[in-house]
Amino acid sequence: MSRFSVFFLSLMMCLQVQAAELNASVDRTRLNSGETVELVLETHDVTEFGKPDLTPLDTAFEVQGSRQVNRLTTLDGQTEATTRWIITLLPRQSGTVEIPALRLGELASQPITLQVMQSEQVPTSNLAPVFIDASLDTENVYVQAQVVLTVRIYHSVSLYDDSSLTPLQIADARIDQLGESRTFEKLINGVRHGVIEMRYAIYPQHSGALIIPAQVFTATPVETGPGQDLTTPKPGKQVQVTSAEMALTVKAKPVVYPADAPWLPAHSLTLSENWSPEPGQNQVGDSVTRTLILKAEGLSSAQLPPLPATEINGLRRYPDQPRLSDQNGERGLIGSREEREALVPTRSGSIEVPSVEVVWWNTHEDHLEHSSLPARTLHIEDNPGLTQAAGGTESARGVSQTELRIWQLISLLLACTTASGFSLWWRGRRLPAIQRAAQTGPSPRTLLDDLKRACQANDPHTTRQALDAWARQQPETLADMAARFVPLSDALDGLNGALYSEAGQYWQGEELWRAIGMIPVAESNTPTLGDSNSLPPLYPK
Repeated sequence: MSRFSVFFLSLMMCLQVQAAELNASVDRTRLNSGETVELVLETHDVTEFGKPDLTPLDTAFEVQGSRQVNRLTTLDGQTEATTRWIITLLPRQSGTVEIPALRLGELASQPITLQVMQSEQVPTSNLAPVFIDASLDTENVYVQAQVVLTVRIYHSVSLYDDSSLTPLQIADARIDQLGESRTFEKLINGVRHGVIEMRYAIYPQHSGALIIPAQVFTATPVETGPGQDLTTPKPGKQVQVTSAEMALTVKAKPVVYPADAPWLPAHSLTLSENWSPEPGQNQVGDSVTRTLILKAEGLSSAQLPPLPATEINGLRRYPDQPRLSDQNGERGLIGSREEREALVPTRSGSIEVPSVEVVWWNTHEDHLEHSSLPARTLHIEDNPGLTQAAGGTESARGVSQTELRIWQLISLLLACTTASGFSLWWRGRRLPAIQRAAQTGPSPRTLLDDLKRACQANDPHTTRQALDAWARQQPETLADMAARFVPLSDALDGLNGALYSEAGQYWQGEELWRAIGMIPVAESNTPTLGDSNSLPPLYPK
């Protein structure tokens, strides 16, 4: 066997392992009796060359057509082959109908459940070649709640691509179109009609009566008749059909709804959370990310309020920007709000994270509901690394105080020598009493320059290291300086937020550098640590 054959077989086996599955999906799961639904079977398995076995569909469906689409895509040097079968199905009965699992060789798809609703018989007077129908999913709705308008255009003749529908505009209401238009077929009194469907989510902004205006559809049918040449169809006379106006009753917010809670009328609402990593035996200074997700069926993401902030003593909070998203469901819009925050414990022990509760109105069952997350206790242990650093700082403070006392005693002794005579005073002015001791390690000027460069580079991690090195040579701790100088405290919060959250790439060091340069001198009668390595002059000027 040639090397090329071996390579080709290996590639085929890898592709089969990566994508050996048969995926099934439909364009909708709720439909009326007499309407068709499109089933899509898709696989990436290049070793399967046959066709799916559609025999299991015959019991509950009439297969009205199928077609196969092959596609080859290349992305980042990786080639992927896709085979798709698009099958048009007409349910034989109403109610709950299941599309069974279908097989393609060794592959099998997952079953799909459909809800087929019994539709009303369309009056014979409406069976024109082209007609329009509009309906609401409810005639009574609460203010700012969702009502779904469905507009369907039926045509028993072929239409040109010049068809148009007037835009839906309603005063005192917000309108969101639910996806693109959908097309399918429907049997009406034995006549096959093509259907064009548009769906809109309408949110009335005021209570009272609301009129849904008529919609106008304009199209040009294809002219057909005896002797008509089907290869060169001619356009017929343009037709225009109009839907009927509809009245909607908009109810005010219920009196029993809490006055201080945001108004949330939804068909359903869920509140969930996840932690990364999952809280266990965390240590002081360890960051944990908490994500809260609020999802409501029947509301857009713009209507969902911010969730309560985790303001807890012992936890520093660094929130990210909320993520809002909307998706189209069978019953309308589904809005989602996701809030992420980094939580950093600042003390050991047990920290209680309170429960989170959201009040909302269930429009499906018409009553007040509460969705909540239970309280959680975080068990925080001491961080040995931080404890050692704190111990080193205390030791440095003790050494600093000892040095200060020694220099104070020496200063007192030197002051007594001023009685030795006027001549020594002149000499003392020109000669230092003791030469300055050689300084070890980087100078304060060098450390300050390093801190300045790190701030100007907007690098939070390098800035934190340079800031700690500079603070170790100061007479007071960084926490003490931040406690008495608010701009420095705010700048440090911003730096910590950049270190513990996803906003680090947007951190700007200008605020911290400006705060460092404006720190006022502490009110103290003791000499500073920076001057402790040099003796005071023998005689003051």
